[in-house]
Amino acid sequence: MLKLIIGNKAYSSWSLRGWLAVKQSGLPFEEITVPMFDEEWDRRREGDEFAPSGGKVPILWDDQAVIWDSLAIIEWLADKTDRARYWPEDPEARGMAMSMAAEMHSSFPNLRREHPMNVRKVFPAKPISEGTKAEISRLMELWAQARARHGSGGPYLFGTFGAADIMFAPVVTRFVTYSIQVPNFAQAYVAAILNHSWLTEWINAAQEEPWVIENYEQPTA
Repeated sequence: MLKLIIGNKAYSSWSLRGWLAVKQSGLPFEEITVPMFDEEWDRRREGDEFAPSGGKVPILWDDQAVIWDSLAIIEWLADKTDRARYWPEDPEARGMAMSMAAEMHSSFPNLRREHPMNVRKVFPAKPISEGTKAEISRLMELWAQARARHGSGGPYLFGTFGAADIMFAPVVTRFVTYSIQVPNFAQAYVAAILNHSWLTEWINAAQEEPWVIENYEQPTA
C-alpha cells in the first residue's frame, strides 16, 4: 500500500497538493501526519522515512520507491495509474495545464510569503502589497484562459478535476482565509474547489488538529 507523509492539514499547502494527488489516483494509502515545527520535528526529519527528501513534506512511499515534492508525486501517480486522471487528453489543453502547474510550483513568492495557508481562519480584508497584487492578476489571467479555452466540460480549470486544480487548490484556500476578492468567474471556480468532497474532508480534519503554529495564527502585516 502507498504511504503518504504530510504536515499539518491546517497549514501545509504542499501536503494538501500531495494528498489530493494520491486521492486522485484512486489507490488505497496510509496517511501519516507529522506536526510541523514541534519539539520532535527536527528529530523526525532525520529519520529514514524522510530520507532522501531533505526533511520536507509531502513524501510518498510506494514500496521501496520514495517520491517527494508534490509535482513529482502527481507525475509518479499519473504514470502508475492513468495519465488522463491528472492531465487533459487534448494535447493543447494538456500543454497548458502542465505549464500552469509548473508555474504555480515555481512562482508567486509574495502570495506564499505574505498569505501563508491556514484553513482554520478567516481574517478581515487588509491592503495587499503591489507584488502580491501582480501575482493575483497573473493567477486570474491563467484561470480565465484555462476556463475560456478548455473549461467547458465542468467547473474546474480544464473541465474535470485534475493536476492543475490540485496545484492551485491551496491558493483558493488563501483567498478565503485572507478575504481576498476575485472576479465573478474566479468566485465560481473557488466555490467549485471548496465544495469538492476532498477539500471538505481536508478542511474538516484540519479543524480537529490539536497543533497550533502561532506565526500562522495572525494575519500578515
